[in-house]
Amino acid sequence: MKTELNLPDADAFYEQLLDAHQGLSPEQSQLLNARLILLLANQVGEPQVLGDCIAAARKLPVL
Repeated sequence: MKTELNLPDADAFYEQLLDAHQGLSPEQSQLLNARLILLLANQVGEPQVLGDCIAAARKLPVL
């Protein structure tokens, strides 16, 4: 699992993500997030890595 920044332009990705949620209801936004998670998980394709990512995400402080 990569924990160091691995995006060439993280700010641009974040803006793209925010833009994708524009005009969506909370329910539509949650569905977008769920679909995105599943698409990205399919790209990773490694069950152990995905499990490690889930565990790591649960350890992060809630904002």
